[in-house]
Amino acid sequence: MTLPTSAALSAYQSTANLVDTISQGQNQASSLTQSIGENFEQFLSQTVENVTAAGKSVETQTLSAVQGQGDMIDVVTAVAETEVALQSMVSMRDRVIQSYEEIMRMPI
Repeated sequence: MTLPTSAALSAYQSTANLVDTISQGQNQASSLTQSIGENFEQFLSQTVENVTAAGKSVETQTLSAVQGQGDMIDVVTAVAETEVALQSMVSMRDRVIQSYEEIMRMPI
């Protein structure tokens, strides 16, 4: 037989555990947001470098295929990878511009 006080104590402990879990999640989210804000410039520059490297890889693969030393499958794969990287970068640029425009529309 369960006493009402023990049931209430159990419910209180469950609620306290839930609050602790939520608070830990919020702390982790805020630290993640802070680290993202600090590293945003590095993220952008690394993304640009990755797209540039992919473009250079396409040039190298294409040149070797033209000279008869490369495989056409490698060229097509490199072009597809570069296209995806470039589309991702353009999409990111569009989202940044959209966010900026939305911020500028906010009333002060």
